[in-house]
Amino acid sequence: MDADHLVLTVLGSATPYPTPDNACSGYLVTRGRTRLWLDAGTGTLAQLQRHTRLDELDAIWISHLHADHCADLLTAYYGALYADVRLAAPIPLFGPPGLADRLAGFLTNGPRRSPVESAFEIHELHDGHRTRIGELTVRAAAVEHGMPAFAARIEAGGAALTYSGDTAACPALAELAAGSGLLLCEADGAPEAGPAVHCTPEDAGAIAAEAGVGALVLTHVSRFLTPQDAVARARARYRGPIAYAAPGRSFAVE
Repeated sequence: MDADHLVLTVLGSATPYPTPDNACSGYLVTRGRTRLWLDAGTGTLAQLQRHTRLDELDAIWISHLHADHCADLLTAYYGALYADVRLAAPIPLFGPPGLADRLAGFLTNGPRRSPVESAFEIHELHDGHRTRIGELTVRAAAVEHGMPAFAARIEAGGAALTYSGDTAACPALAELAAGSGLLLCEADGAPEAGPAVHCTPEDAGAIAAEAGVGALVLTHVSRFLTPQDAVARARARYRGPIAYAAPGRSFAVE
């Protein structure tokens, strides 16, 4: 695709654990020479290397701290510090509050705290957080997942991509996505007990319609339904283009 386009590449979209041919949630967002790793679920680091190296990333952005969205930060840490990767500086890492201590808690194996800040320059997200990453502007909105969780709106060259992360349907997501060229939205569809913490396919379609997005891409489809079923259910609420986030697929954002 043209380097001037804002491009979303699916590294994985499985939940809550990877399949032999699909990693968990993770995406590569590019424009020009800018490379952003968006969520780092189980198995996505392997797929990331089909496109770029850790030391070529401009940043990593994590929506929330469930393992299917962040577990590969652990292996990225070892890659960044103890293998063939040569970082000029720690990789900027944006994520929910407490991320540094969560990583250190897992990676520390002795009396001294693991030096996670040697691998990652950690920035904590908050509602309304905005940052510039290379050619990208990234804005966060707090969403509803029963824990600190954020959606992202990524803009470059007049194009806008919104990513739901994991969330129940909520006004904050529709507001963030308003007018986006593409909405990457979870369509979990798994049975839930208690308050909702995920979007259903119908929710994803309704949010896309309310926000007036140019296209909808469904991700994080549970094992209780097929991608085809998810697309059909979302289509009942949204008349625009709908696709499934198949691993390896790329989307140019208009």
